[in-house]
Amino acid sequence: MAGRIEDYALIGDMQTAALVCRDGTADWLCLPRFDSHAIFAGLLGTEEHGFWRLGPAHAAHADPPPADRRRYRGDSLILESEWDTPRGTVRVTDFMPPRDGAPQLIRIVEGVSGRVPMRSALRMRFSYGRVVPWVHKVDGRTVAVAGPDSVWLDSPTETYGKNLTTYSDFTVAPGERIAFTISWQPSHRTPPAMPDPEGSLEATEDFWREWVEHCTYHGPYREAVVRSLITLKALTYAPTGGIVAAPTTSLPEEIGGVRNWDYRYTWLRDAAITLSSLLRTGYREEARAWREWLLRAVAGDPENLQIMYGIAGERELGEAELDWLPGYENSQPVRVGNGAAHQLQLDVYGEVTEALHLAHMTGLARNDYASLLQLKLIRYLEKHWDQPDEGIWEVRGPRRHFVHSKVMAWVAVDRTIKLIESGDADGPLDRWRDLRDDIHRDVCEKGYDQERNTFTQSYGSKELDASLLLIPQMGFLPPDDKRVIGTIEAIQRELSTEDGFVLRYPTAGEEEGVDGLAGDEGAFLACSFWLADDLAMIGRVDEARKLFEKLLALRNDLGLLAEEWDPKLQRQVGNFPQAFSHVPLIDTALRLTASGAYGG
Repeated sequence: MAGRIEDYALIGDMQTAALVCRDGTADWLCLPRFDSHAIFAGLLGTEEHGFWRLGPAHAAHADPPPADRRRYRGDSLILESEWDTPRGTVRVTDFMPPRDGAPQLIRIVEGVSGRVPMRSALRMRFSYGRVVPWVHKVDGRTVAVAGPDSVWLDSPTETYGKNLTTYSDFTVAPGERIAFTISWQPSHRTPPAMPDPEGSLEATEDFWREWVEHCTYHGPYREAVVRSLITLKALTYAPTGGIVAAPTTSLPEEIGGVRNWDYRYTWLRDAAITLSSLLRTGYREEARAWREWLLRAVAGDPENLQIMYGIAGERELGEAELDWLPGYENSQPVRVGNGAAHQLQLDVYGEVTEALHLAHMTGLARNDYASLLQLKLIRYLEKHWDQPDEGIWEVRGPRRHFVHSKVMAWVAVDRTIKLIESGDADGPLDRWRDLRDDIHRDVCEKGYDQERNTFTQSYGSKELDASLLLIPQMGFLPPDDKRVIGTIEAIQRELSTEDGFVLRYPTAGEEEGVDGLAGDEGAFLACSFWLADDLAMIGRVDEARKLFEKLLALRNDLGLLAEEWDPKLQRQVGNFPQAFSHVPLIDTALRLTASGAYGG
């Protein structure tokens, strides 16, 4: 059985990523891209679906022991796990070097003290655990081949096959270092070059050290901010600049439930807010690359703007269910692809425009086509802003007039007006100022419940929605507006858990809820960070800081966050690690630091 979600560490090469559990098992790896088929899918099934365990040898029927200590090496994505055994202490260093050729996962075993018996057990299963490859030797190297894929294992140790698994048993002495590398290559190509594990380790460490040096944030939460930035960088697909929402699919929002989605794609919303956080902390190159990705993906066709694309800009992300996988802790179905790709989500226009506006404001070199795209987006919104949509949470029920969607349409128009006022674009200023006023008036009249003094999830509804917390952050209304304060307090009353964390919106248990789905979910971590932001904005700074630090305490020992927190089970749930959790962590840290609210 897979470990708890928070038991996993992320390693990656900015083209794909692996998850490694505390016991030294890599249970998830897609090659060669984030959205490729997994060769290790044990995370969503059993060991039969692929894994790679490397750690101290243990009795045949005993569970592999978890590492006694683990950490990232400094500010990097290099994982170090250490075991204290009766025979001595051993360290395993796991990493994926930024790619210059074949994608590689490298694992270096190092003896610290004593002589420790070790075992590597590698079970490759292609096509999400469904296909058993042909494993054989070529010039002393072990290769697994299935259809278009081949994975090569290189190590100085002897290997042998048993039960369709490749094993290596060896003993490591103090100071001794033994490396294992797997490399992916198209099966019709010549073998990949022999790996250089030690040289790759040095280059990987240099890469991360140099990248982190560009961070402009030096406040009291620097450790948490830098780890979140590294995580966001790891979710960037380097060849194109696309940014995945998470490197996993179908980790459940409710253990045993059906809310299991594939997040290995580029949501315009998630990528735009990721870009904003990177820009605020000194990372312009990532912003430039994403802007170029956006222009290629949209391709001058805002009328057919999708809410998400493949990491190279692909439009077709057809959703399917993998019925041979039992799912993480029997949470079914396991899905690949995402049927929400063709939903209408009007808020996306606002997020994209806000990101382009911030890039412009922070000095990113002007791109005339980016300005032209922004104008085209507004011309589309001008005709469609008053339509119902599926909203930020991608409901699979009926379309509604979601308040957040209308607010973000207002943001798109407002930021474009500012672009024109700056002299960097031309457009019908008077007409769009009237449009901005019309949207604002519409939201305040139809999306506000005067009796309860709160904005609501959608026009005419009584439900609340945590996305309303973004109203003051987007500048739609000032923080001291009584309607803003009333909305914050209503969300605290009606959508907060006992721990003070925030649900996205009400769910209906076994009944079908507003989102068209049965079942419940955990507290959505981004929403809880938004609440901390709002509390700081309305002057309740101590309360904001306490909530923020409670949220920081939910991170796993390596500083990573999934999408949600299950307050009943007291564990992380949802895809992992999640950009949409790490971005608001950064933003809230910046806001609290600016307010001096960090308590010393």
